[in-house]
Amino acid sequence: MQLVDIGVNLGHESFRQDLTAVLERASLHAVQRMIVTGASRDGSIDALALARAHPGVLYATAGVHPHHAIDYDDATDALLRELARDPLVRAVGETGLDYHRNYSPQDVQLRAFERQLRIAVDLQKPIFLHQRDAHADFIAMLRRYRDRLVGAVVHCFTDTGEALRDYLALDCHIGITGWICDERRGIHLRELVREIPANRLMIETDAPYLLPRTVRPAPSHRRNEPMYLKHICEEIARDRGEPVEVTAANSVATAEAFFGLPGITTHAT
Repeated sequence: MQLVDIGVNLGHESFRQDLTAVLERASLHAVQRMIVTGASRDGSIDALALARAHPGVLYATAGVHPHHAIDYDDATDALLRELARDPLVRAVGETGLDYHRNYSPQDVQLRAFERQLRIAVDLQKPIFLHQRDAHADFIAMLRRYRDRLVGAVVHCFTDTGEALRDYLALDCHIGITGWICDERRGIHLRELVREIPANRLMIETDAPYLLPRTVRPAPSHRRNEPMYLKHICEEIARDRGEPVEVTAANSVATAEAFFGLPGITTHAT
């Protein structure tokens, strides 16, 4: 078995002291490749630097999360365009809308989101999306650009069945995290994950966030790591009613195709 973690924040300060060990543990738990999320101007630079330092294992995205939309200016736009032209940067984002926190004003988030959609269209790279409590505005903006995008993945999907069906109707991919393991707020995902076609489903940890609550024995810390992707895959497979090897193989094939990773894999059945 091998796995691809499509969303991991390895530039986070919690990984600075032991990144080598984190990558080694990931490999021991079948996670062979990871997409490092760029979620800010500096974070996107760091994500690409990590990909360059670990060729064949790490790849990157370049974008500005809606929390940081207030910092998005012409210089940022130019930088993201430069970064996104690098072959190791496999998607534009993390970008989108987050009205749950509103760390940036909503109108500012919308402008930053649209500018990054334009980058993805201009450079013909997939877009890596974030949405929380903003579905109506988010889907309206996405619909305006979807036919010009080469691909779109709604990362860390936690929303409703209606939202999921809206995304699937737009031919979007869906990223599922350890949120599905949270009995307090993720139980609905155990039903919804069955509705996601195998060639639209990808898995991710969003580490160091969202440590799966069903990991046993429970870690003594709250930092999530890519090594726990295997546990998430096992949970998803159980919920979908299929062997874990099938879920793993299909998620890898889907991630390879979406991000243009070497060695396209045939979907399992």
